[in-house]
Amino acid sequence: MVKNTLLQVWPIPAFDDNYLWCIHDGQSALIVDPGDAAPVLQYLEQHQLTLTGILITHHHADHTGGILTLLNTLGSNIPVYGPAAIDIPGRTHALMEGDKLEVAAPRISLEVYEVPGHTLSHIAYFANMQANVVEPMLFCGDTLFASGCGRLFEGTPTQMSQSLAKFIALPKNTLVYCTHEYTLSNIRFALAVEPNNANLITWAETAKALRDQHLPTLPTTIGQELQVNPFMRCDQQAVIDAALEVSGEKSLPTPAHVLAVIRAWKDRF
Repeated sequence: MVKNTLLQVWPIPAFDDNYLWCIHDGQSALIVDPGDAAPVLQYLEQHQLTLTGILITHHHADHTGGILTLLNTLGSNIPVYGPAAIDIPGRTHALMEGDKLEVAAPRISLEVYEVPGHTLSHIAYFANMQANVVEPMLFCGDTLFASGCGRLFEGTPTQMSQSLAKFIALPKNTLVYCTHEYTLSNIRFALAVEPNNANLITWAETAKALRDQHLPTLPTTIGQELQVNPFMRCDQQAVIDAALEVSGEKSLPTPAHVLAVIRAWKDRF
């Protein structure tokens, strides 16, 4: 069997709307945020893949709940990477901003970003273009969603704004592997913020067609989110105007102020 030199990334559905992303080369696999072990074990067996590592973005149970079962079933020597700022059962490698992860199989280099907001200790993994990575890839957990962002359970609007700014600076062709299929509900809110956004209107039709066929709306791209995601567009006049209107404020001087308004609006939408 000839080993595939190009990495593949596939979603493993779990719970109601989670995606547990599998990064593999046809033989070895990394799993991102395995909240449930059962679908992962089934997928690995079905595709004859060997689990060689686990990537964790944050501590919520729907992202970590399957770790110990996977280790008990497949081998306790499998490395588990996760944020250093919080204890996660099974984690073997604690990661912080700027850490670089060199995985031998499947071969991939990942850079770690600290992206507080959804949780205080949330991290993301970025793979720039490499010999076996055709386009940059971002595994962002619950920080960024297609047309939305994570609820602020622990962090502040300023932290989330700063975290999203790190993503905004990435190459526009970066593939974004979010961990929930929230796209249609996010689009409904985004249209309330920007009802005249032509790119968003087109995306709404495309996303609905995908979901009607039970297909994922992910991955998205950074470039796409800059066109349709209000939380990535807090410097755009249409989003600022919508935030001013809903808040009654006379001015919102920074993108973080705008994000605070529209995130609170989304929470009650």
